[in-house]
Amino acid sequence: MARSSRSRTTQSSEAPLLPLDLPVEVRLEPRPHRPLVVIVGRPNVGKSTLFNRIVGHRTAIVDDVSGVTRDRNMAECDYQNRIFTLVDTGGLDLTAEDVIVEQIKYQTQTAIEEADLVIAVMDGRAGLSPLDADLAKLLRPVTKPVFLAVNKIDTPQAEPLLADFYQLGVKNIFPISAEGGLGVDELLEALLPYLPQAREDQVQTEVPRIAVVGRPNVGKSTLVNSILGEQRLIVSDIPGTTRDPIDSMVTLHGQRYIFTDTAGLRRRGKIDRGIEGYSVVRAIRALGRSDVAVLVLDGVEGVTEQDTKIAGLINKQGRGCIILVNKWDLRAGDPEAYPTYNQELARRFPFFAYVPVVFGAATQPETLTRLFPKIDQVVADFSKRIQTRKLNLFLQELLEKNPISLVRGNPKKSVFITQVATKPPTFALFVKSAQKVPASYLRYLENSIRTEYGFEGIPLRMLLRSP
Repeated sequence: MARSSRSRTTQSSEAPLLPLDLPVEVRLEPRPHRPLVVIVGRPNVGKSTLFNRIVGHRTAIVDDVSGVTRDRNMAECDYQNRIFTLVDTGGLDLTAEDVIVEQIKYQTQTAIEEADLVIAVMDGRAGLSPLDADLAKLLRPVTKPVFLAVNKIDTPQAEPLLADFYQLGVKNIFPISAEGGLGVDELLEALLPYLPQAREDQVQTEVPRIAVVGRPNVGKSTLVNSILGEQRLIVSDIPGTTRDPIDSMVTLHGQRYIFTDTAGLRRRGKIDRGIEGYSVVRAIRALGRSDVAVLVLDGVEGVTEQDTKIAGLINKQGRGCIILVNKWDLRAGDPEAYPTYNQELARRFPFFAYVPVVFGAATQPETLTRLFPKIDQVVADFSKRIQTRKLNLFLQELLEKNPISLVRGNPKKSVFITQVATKPPTFALFVKSAQKVPASYLRYLENSIRTEYGFEGIPLRMLLRSP
């Protein structure tokens, strides 16, 4: 397993530098002409359902239980050639004192401060509640445009339910059904005067996606918050705090990245049905659409069986990987910690011998200075392609040293190799009697290609084909 030395270090105006003492500049992605539209409301009024309806596909977890959404969830949207960033927030309860609810309150208030437009969602069936009145009081001094969407107005006959909401003094009231889509177009059309048109020359460049995965409470959200330089994600000692996979855009030295914080992956027997089960499925899907996974391990607890299963999942999905051993500052005084942990990694992850490992603490800037170069290298290797001519010249050298035993044909003339795919890099070996080539030779070929061409942190796929 590749080891990282502990002593080695990683759209209008320009975004400010993050409060991190880094030799590299980590900047939040600026929004030059993409206004921020924030959805707020008390718990269980349909904010995530409206978010999904506008985005056009189910991206946020929706459930009839209050408090499903906790972190801010963001998506870039295009409506009638007008562009904006839509933000879903957790249910706001200004009277609650629970630690998680307090952080939801902070996240929502921060989102309102950053917003260009605000959509306040209330429940038409339930009528005006004291929590709705508290939200209206919070929004009253806000100078940016506020639109009141009264949800669950499914038919014209239900419109008399709006009467209570006019006493809030909000001019723009829109009856909608987020589930059925009724009235959502009228709401979006009211936003159009405040939204810029998309430029025709806008080029969609591919941005590498980095999934932060691991068991609950190992420091995944803390790591993403450190990269962003703000309390963007809710962090708590309570396992299962993160539910939705949360995408965050970051720019480093002109290179953009999308970091996805995912729900903690627990053992199957300990996963509750419903919201947590859906969260885990969403985390696995987020991993599948990513280029690289940062597997966060607990430096104090050590490597567990569940860590091994998560690593196996990363390997099975063919994602690039970097291991971050977090909370290492708590073991700084133990001279045996580093060799002992390395031995444990080698024992638990024999299939990850090619994966780089960074020891550090998610809260320390110097950890990021060592992590980002590893991410850049793994991202580059994930899409690396080797010329067929070079591969076959290299293969001939290998055959000279260690020929394949063939039933018929000259080993040097009857064997051909080419790279057929990237992400992950996949190679096809064409050879007579392909079914008789031993698996050990494929492992030898894979290790030789990795030694010659790099592919740090990248699983290689080897296919056998008959000519």
